[in-house]
Amino acid sequence: MFEIALDKQVDKFLRKCEKILFDRIVKKLEELKVNPVPHDSKRMQGYNDPTFRIRVGDYRALYRVNHEEKRIVVVKVDKRERVY
Repeated sequence: MFEIALDKQVDKFLRKCEKILFDRIVKKLEELKVNPVPHDSKRMQGYNDPTFRIRVGDYRALYRVNHEEKRIVVVKVDKRERVY
């Protein structure tokens, strides 16, 4: 299983968001522990490290996967129009 780490910006966002949204995002991130690149994820173009995107309603989560360390770093979570 993979370990999930949150960027400071993501941690701050999750602390401020509504509980329903928080629960949905955390549930989706927990699923990444078992399968870090699910079928509904998309690899992002223009990033040095392999960066992926998952959708949670109107929100997007960008994350990087390190297979050697079995670690996922969530680098950004925000509404679609602000995340890219």
